[in-house]
Amino acid sequence: MPSELAGGEINRYDVLPSMSDSDLTSLRQAIDEVDTQILALLARRIDLVLEVAAFKHQGQMAAYDPERERQVLARLESLAPASLDGRVVRRVFERIIDESRHIEQRLLSKDHG
Repeated sequence: MPSELAGGEINRYDVLPSMSDSDLTSLRQAIDEVDTQILALLARRIDLVLEVAAFKHQGQMAAYDPERERQVLARLESLAPASLDGRVVRRVFERIIDESRHIEQRLLSKDHG
């Protein structure tokens, strides 16, 4: 019988079917595949960030655009699926954007240094 959490919620781990070691291995392999896809998407994102940096450099624009960052984070947070808390999505993308900005700034400083 599933246990009840605070607020009357059911503990979803109590209702999962029993799993074997091979099930766990399969799930971990699936996670590894998703991680590989995320890595490829991050690399693609950085490629695009570098293209934006080149454009900004040509136009002598600042690397940091706080309004654009706010818009991106608000959009992503609003797109969070029900299985994800929007605040978690925001924190993950804040980190991605922060690292992207650092890469962009390093590129721009190389061109000036």
